[in-house]
Parts: sequence; C-alpha cells; structure tokens
Amino acid sequence: MKPDVLVLGELAPHVMAALDETYALHRLHAALDRQAFLRDIGDKVRGIATSNFFGAPADLIDALPNLEIISSIGVGTESHAVDHARRRGVRVANTPDVLNDDVANLAVALLLAATRRIVSYDRYVRDGRWTRDGDPPLTRGIAGRRIGIVGLGRIGMTIAEKLKVFGCDIAYFARHQRSDAPYPYHPDLADLARASAALIVIVPGGAGTEKLIDARVLDALGPEGILVNVARGSVVDEPALVAALREGRLGGAALDVFADEPNVPEALFAMDNVILQPHQGSATVETRRAMSDLMLANLAAHFDGRPLISPLF
Repeated sequence: MKPDVLVLGELAPHVMAALDETYALHRLHAALDRQAFLRDIGDKVRGIATSNFFGAPADLIDALPNLEIISSIGVGTESHAVDHARRRGVRVANTPDVLNDDVANLAVALLLAATRRIVSYDRYVRDGRWTRDGDPPLTRGIAGRRIGIVGLGRIGMTIAEKLKVFGCDIAYFARHQRSDAPYPYHPDLADLARASAALIVIVPGGAGTEKLIDARVLDALGPEGILVNVARGSVVDEPALVAALREGRLGGAALDVFADEPNVPEALFAMDNVILQPHQGSATVETRRAMSDLMLANLAAHFDGRPLISPLF
C-alpha cells in the first residue's frame, strides 16, 4: 500500500508526477474546504511534501496525528514550524548544498553589476547618452578590496571561495567564529561594514536576523559602500535602506530579496544605483531540478527505512 502524502501547493510538473506515482497523494491546495479536507484525510497522512514558500505551520502539523516527515524544497526553514515538529517527533528534511553554486554565482554577479554599474550603463547606451554626453564616470573594481560576508555558512563559504578568484580580501560576520575559516572574523557587524567596500548578506531569515542590517550598519558601510542581499528581505530594514540610499549615505544596493515579496518599495525603482531581482538566487533549471529531486529522495529514504539524505533532524 502506498504511503499517504500531503502536498501543500503545486510543485513542478515532474515533482507532482513523481509524487502521484509513488504515493497516495492528497492536494491541500485543491481543497475547497481546507478544514473538512483535513478532517477527512488527516489520520492517513504520514508525510508532507512542501517548499519554504508553502511552509508547514503548527496548526497543520497538529491536524495530522500520524505525520512522520516533512520534506521541503529549499534551504530556508523560517516558514516551517520546525520546533513544533521536533516536539511532535516529526522528522524534517530540506535541500541544502545543491543550490550553493547558483546562489553564490548570483551574489558575485550582483556585486560586479553594482560596482561596475552594468545595469545603469546599459541604459546609458540605450538612451543615447553615450553619443550625446560622452563617456560615463569611471567605476570601481573589486580586486584587492575587502568584501564582508554576513553569514559564513555553506553558501557564504562558497561566495568567499569565488571572490578569492577575483582577488578580493574577505572578512566575515557570523554568530560564532568558524575554526575552519581562513578569513578575519568581525564579531561586530558595523565594524565589518566600516572595514568593507561591500557587504554580501547570506544569513537565514527568521526572528533572530530580522532587520540585522539596520541604519547603524548602513551608515558604517558608507557613501561608497555596496549592499548585496541574497538572504531574506526581512534581514534588511527596508525603510532605513531607502533613506540611506536617498540621502547618499549608502553608495548602492543589489537586492534579490524583499520583505514583502513580490512587493518592492517603489522608492527603489527610480534609483540608478540600485539593482533589483525577483528572488531568483536558486532559480536555474539545473538547481531547481536538483532541489526537487532531493526533496523526493528524502521522502523515499524515510518510507524505505533508510537514513535521510539531508535531515534537519
């Protein structure tokens, strides 16, 4: 008999097909009456297939008394009631590592685009200003300059390794100093910002990092500094960021994430020194396929009685 699995939202077609083939699949997002649906199937469900976008809240976990595993696409866990799942004895798995390169590549690309003004100078050419006004102002390189990394986890380390190829000097801020990291550690984030030409933010979301990048940090980064955020929008105090950019207290920003996605502060749209992306850090065909496959593999491992491939616990 196939294990009963609840999927919380429409995932990629190949994922839905694989779930349908392997499990007795229940679609929460297709239910007209969510509560009635859960009352009907709740006792059967042993697994949840989800993503960090759809999450797995505590009330849903409580509606599934025989739940054994939550398998999620994505490295983030802030939308899942992880502590509640742990107390219930429900295993949780996510999909780390397979997205490291693409997220790190985007972070480096955003840094280069911001420092070399690639986006605004593209418009400079298209608008005819090169012909009309001549060469634009010089930009800054990154070789030999200090880049501060905020959060030196798996992706942060990958970013650091890639930036070394460009000749950057790396330093970092994290909750704890890493004994295996060959880079200077700054226990005070504002001190790191003050010493850096740019900050790349790659910490988890959640209450512990909310508005970590505040006015104090932005002022320390200064009028020549660049902020790159590929973490979560909640990590940056957006009103403080807008004010710092508008008043010239910050040199520029390159942002892949926002506090209220897909809504972006409109004040940023007109700023030539700001690059905006639609939260696409891991959004390549290759990485999204690998993330989906890992979510499926964790589910399969659990129901086959094998160790999970990438368990949180």
